[in-house]
Amino acid sequence: MHKRFKNDLIINIDEKKGHLYLGGADKQIRLFMIRPIDIIEFSEFAGQNASDILIWIGKTLGKEIMQKFFFDYFFLETTPVLKDIFISVLEGLTFMGFGFLDATFKKDHILVHNYNSLADAERENYMAKNLCIINQGLLHGVLDVLGFKAEGEEIECILVGDEKCSFKFTLLEGEIPDEIIDKDKSPEELKLLMDSLVKFYG
Repeated sequence: MHKRFKNDLIINIDEKKGHLYLGGADKQIRLFMIRPIDIIEFSEFAGQNASDILIWIGKTLGKEIMQKFFFDYFFLETTPVLKDIFISVLEGLTFMGFGFLDATFKKDHILVHNYNSLADAERENYMAKNLCIINQGLLHGVLDVLGFKAEGEEIECILVGDEKCSFKFTLLEGEIPDEIIDKDKSPEELKLLMDSLVKFYG
């Protein structure tokens, strides 16, 4: 990941105000502390609209991160460059603690795999699905800002026994250019990826 991204995504403390900022007060992204359990229990009082609210929260966060940290990199860029920027954003989210994120671009959709996500620690609690919903919304917001109009859904989830959470974003407009479509990973490549995860979180 570009060194500038790492510097921008560091959490800083304004001791005089007692505030936390992502990347410093100049970015105007003020943080507040919330426990994963608070998100997990959110639907108990939000009712049947909880999922829509969580998706909206995730989208808003994704768009805010893009506009504050990545706007200069994607403005009026071409699709191949936008793919590189999206990969850089995923690296940034990994650095921020969202788990290890990896993307695969196909002709009519984009797959995002999330290993060791926050929900991983709550495998016995299906209400942790709310964490996945926020992540789906966040990724959707990032893609939306980059100009990828898509419909998102979670197609794999660790809470139902899968090894990772996977999100599929089906394009509503246009197609991915042939030159940046990814091939499916071979067993050897998957092993290298899993080994790197062990090192990353070990």
